[in-house]
Amino acid sequence: MHTPLHVDVTQENIRELLEGSFSAPILFYFWAPMDESSAALIQPLQGLAQKYQGAFTLALLNCQEEQAIAAQFGIQSIPTLALFSQGRPVDGLGGPQTIESVTAMLEKHLPSQDEMDLQQALTMVEQQEYAQALTLLQALPETLKNRGEVKLALTNCLLETQQFEAAETLLQHIPLEYQDGEYKSLLAKLELHHQAANSPEIVALEEAFQRSPQDMKLACELAAQYHQVQRDEEALAVLWSFLSSDLNAHDGEMKKIFMDILNALGQGNPLASQYRRKLYSLLY
Repeated sequence: MHTPLHVDVTQENIRELLEGSFSAPILFYFWAPMDESSAALIQPLQGLAQKYQGAFTLALLNCQEEQAIAAQFGIQSIPTLALFSQGRPVDGLGGPQTIESVTAMLEKHLPSQDEMDLQQALTMVEQQEYAQALTLLQALPETLKNRGEVKLALTNCLLETQQFEAAETLLQHIPLEYQDGEYKSLLAKLELHHQAANSPEIVALEEAFQRSPQDMKLACELAAQYHQVQRDEEALAVLWSFLSSDLNAHDGEMKKIFMDILNALGQGNPLASQYRRKLYSLLY
């Protein structure tokens, strides 16, 4: 469910708002129409909520209309600002404020614009919007780009946008603690690109393989080319036709390419899962 950037607080939604502070901070603004200075800050606060794009929710409480809620919060003066996170107050301001003072308070608790851009970029990567994500990631300051998880996301985007040399350079500088499954998957994608880069065209390889169906070197080259154009099912089928009878076919090179493809597809891919089961059935 989409959370609005700003809401009016009522008896009906106060509990839901407080529960929502476990997901993102809630900035309560206690104001009253009779107090012109408090009413004057509402529009700037709404603009601030718009700027932060969901990093916090602005909750406007009209103390004249919702006196019981104001009393529950123990409000002593109007206007009052109270920032809630994880269901409890973490900061606040009393008395008339400028939007600058409110911004300064929020900046102590909310992610910076760069951090919000990073989260947006990581979401884009998950949605396979690699070109757009790459633009955001490359614009981040070096302090963020040096993070291991950001380097991995950058590498992924570079590979998916066919910028292989830049991706290879970046992969060489991934911190050791980030050289996990995702790193190995990216490395496998890069290795497969190198294997296919100087191979004949797929049609020529297919014709050659039809003439020499037992040629393991041809089978490896054809499988690598298939994978480059996302014909992974055909690639794995070609390799498995040899590996099912000899896991060390072609001096182990065939199994290496086979595993590179599985790693590139990732753990949750149904095709990869199918062939992993076949492999395990042979091993065990």
